[in-house]
Amino acid sequence: MCQRCRVSTRRVSRFLSAAVVAASVLSISTVSMPVATAATCPDVEVIFARGTSDKSGFGLVGKTFIDALKWKLLGKKVTSYAVNYPASWDFSKSTSQGALDANRRVQEVAAACPNTKIVLGGVSQGAGVIDLITVGNRKIWFFTTAPLPNAMVNHVAAIAVFGNPSRDLPTLGPLTKISPLYSSKAIDLCAFGDPYCSAGMNMLAHYSYPWNGMVNEAATFVARKVLNKST
Repeated sequence: MCQRCRVSTRRVSRFLSAAVVAASVLSISTVSMPVATAATCPDVEVIFARGTSDKSGFGLVGKTFIDALKWKLLGKKVTSYAVNYPASWDFSKSTSQGALDANRRVQEVAAACPNTKIVLGGVSQGAGVIDLITVGNRKIWFFTTAPLPNAMVNHVAAIAVFGNPSRDLPTLGPLTKISPLYSSKAIDLCAFGDPYCSAGMNMLAHYSYPWNGMVNEAATFVARKVLNKST
């Protein structure tokens, strides 16, 4: 097999095997908030997709990110929704299901609470979920995209993804480049050496987001977008 083919095969393999927190890593479950009535709409809603094998909820990265964002938005009412999907090793089915649920939630919130600013987030496979709803009709391997209606761009204030496998695929890249409508609203972070979003070989890097400063970096970026401050 040619060297270029071997490199491509390794990249595809990393994409298909992306997992954020294995069973030995702490997973945090949080009850998702129902859509509010008009009188109780939040200022901000975070819609976050956990990584592969995380228990239902936000996962450690999602929980840490949401907590950091709330501190940066003190005085704002911030609610959160955990994307309802398997986060399983059946990536094609699982990620596509997550995209459908995330898409549904965005439109649901936008309809019930048109002034609420929506923040999208995800880690590893969950980052792939967010890719599938924000890249338009662009084909991503064997996954089923679920593009948000164009009108939703006015409701989504910011996006934060971590360990995004599409970053390391030659035909794709970070969300900041491949999303036609949301690239300027996104921050796509990859820890140095993370094998699932780069050519690195450090598995521990893929689990480091809650502690390596990138969650805080993302929360700062998102808060500035929500508050309409220049970044």
